[in-house]
Amino acid sequence: MNRRMLTKEEEASASEEMEVRREDQEKINRFSSLHQKETRLEDDLKAKQKEKEDLEEISNELELVDEDEKVPYKIGDCFVSLPQPEVLELLSSSTENIDTEVFEVKESLDKIQEEMQELKAALYGRFGRSINLET
Repeated sequence: MNRRMLTKEEEASASEEMEVRREDQEKINRFSSLHQKETRLEDDLKAKQKEKEDLEEISNELELVDEDEKVPYKIGDCFVSLPQPEVLELLSSSTENIDTEVFEVKESLDKIQEEMQELKAALYGRFGRSINLET
């Protein structure tokens, strides 16, 4: 049997002849939806990591403040003057909460990326180079 490489035109016509089944379209739609979620989660992760860095920087600065001094601390839309040790404790608690949130976002991202890889493998297996799922 003589095998030869397909030209781009032959490859294009072969891909036009390939029928997109409902199952394939559902996989493509699912991949697109997951890609959008991935983008939102990555943005959320960056924001949370920045917030954590800011809290750590503030905590380091506050350690230089005298323990008897009152420090303004933002609660909601207003500032309250609290003793330095209490503010450090609140900042520490906020940092721990952000750590938990970062872990949860990373876990969600891992699951999404794993499912996207599975969908990519299935769709590339079916359509070859005639489909582009690169993000």
